[in-house]
Amino acid sequence: MNQKRLVIEPKRKGDGGCRTFSIRIRKELVARLETLCAASGYSRNELIGLLLEYAAENCEIAENPPNA
Repeated sequence: MNQKRLVIEPKRKGDGGCRTFSIRIRKELVARLETLCAASGYSRNELIGLLLEYAAENCEIAENPPNA
């Protein structure tokens, strides 16, 4: 898989069309997110949105092998 890095740009204001829902993640990942938030100036919500957008644009669905 191509290992492109996510470069986080400075925070921009204004974003419409959002939806709210909850997820469960491990405490260790929350700690990593908090570190990234502190370094970037983004809120946890904003950062998770950026990360999800990047993942959605850069993921591949593996095809099922024959006889699977």
